[in-house]
Amino acid sequence: MPKRPAGPPARPAPRRRDNAPRPAAPAPGTPAALPVDRLVAPWVRLRSATSHPFVYQRMIAEVDPSAAAGDVVNVYDKAGRHFGSALYNGRSQIALRMLAAGDVSIDDAFWRGRLEQAVALRRRLRLDDVTDAYRLLHAEGDGLSGVIVERYADCLVFELFSIGMFLRRAMLAEMLCERLGPPAALDRPRAASPHWRVVFRADQRIQALEGFDLPPPRDDAPQRLVVREHGVRYRVDAAGGQKTGFFCDQRENRRRFAELCADGDVLDAFCYGGGFGLCAKRLGRARSVTSVDLDEDALALAVENANLNQARIQHVHADVFGYLRQMIANRRQFDAVVLDPPKLVTRREELEPGLRKYGDLNALGVQVVRPGGWLLTCSCSGLVSPTSFVETVHRAARRAGRTLQMIGLTGAGPDHPVLLDCPESAYLKAVWLRVW
Repeated sequence: MPKRPAGPPARPAPRRRDNAPRPAAPAPGTPAALPVDRLVAPWVRLRSATSHPFVYQRMIAEVDPSAAAGDVVNVYDKAGRHFGSALYNGRSQIALRMLAAGDVSIDDAFWRGRLEQAVALRRRLRLDDVTDAYRLLHAEGDGLSGVIVERYADCLVFELFSIGMFLRRAMLAEMLCERLGPPAALDRPRAASPHWRVVFRADQRIQALEGFDLPPPRDDAPQRLVVREHGVRYRVDAAGGQKTGFFCDQRENRRRFAELCADGDVLDAFCYGGGFGLCAKRLGRARSVTSVDLDEDALALAVENANLNQARIQHVHADVFGYLRQMIANRRQFDAVVLDPPKLVTRREELEPGLRKYGDLNALGVQVVRPGGWLLTCSCSGLVSPTSFVETVHRAARRAGRTLQMIGLTGAGPDHPVLLDCPESAYLKAVWLRVW
């Protein structure tokens, strides 16, 4: 598009209906064929464009001087053709988070439409038949980059990753609650509360990078909730637990792992709230379960969950690497082992050292599995491809003198849809192995 004159707008910027600022009408020379609703929005011109929803700073050629952090902007390619609409943040490495390609108005109907699609998918999946804890909105996977929403009983937990979604959080929460209707419960027609409770969360590092400051939760914000999944109950810390308080992504994997554990000795490493071990005991009828975590709060939650389900589980407060070395020294082995560490690769520069950590962990893990036993090893690092992860585990097993049979490679549950233009949104890898 023709270059817009530098300097401030000629008159104060009008505002969008979603309260995101708009600049004044365009300077002479701006393409007259564009619809008025797109002409009055700030613009960004790209140096290069892809189908990926992230546009990084290096891919941008020019930015409208009136564009502010969190604005919806019109995006043009290097030839001046209209490319789509995005949320803009000039201080973030991800400068643009694409919302829509082509000529789409980002108005109330757009936001409601995206939320409607997300809710409709979860209802088609019939998740409410087996659980009241699942992901309602999966960022790029549901076409709304920068925010995820999880449902826990009668509570909706928003995790914010961008200033654009931070500024629209109240609007999105209101629209989502309206679309959902009163919260239903698994064991009765309606939950105890006729209204949804809402919690907003954001990692401190994300807030610093994106340039927003999330207010602390209100005094009446929900904290300790009880959710149900496949007949197992879990306490969830919606305000202070890791991520959004629970790991819904492993729901199907927890149930499948339990099916391998009948009458066996089970090790749940990096147990957090004890989900895998608890399912192995309650659903799989394991003979014994040992759950290990270094985080004292996580282990206390695992103990609570075991008591909540009247399950006898041994809980060990220890570093998993050190615990595995001790078990190897003691010649202790298990019939089924799950390794589900936290994210070991958060940035591209951490990829090589992160893969080494995965290799070291799995080289230890395979040695505590009895010959013919099962290993479920996981990675939640989106930057680690499935191929790289499987190769790392394979090399680790060979180094430890063990042979592996892979019987499956799974990921997150279907409430975590993957946008194929954003392959890292398929972040979870769960590799199912027989160890010899």
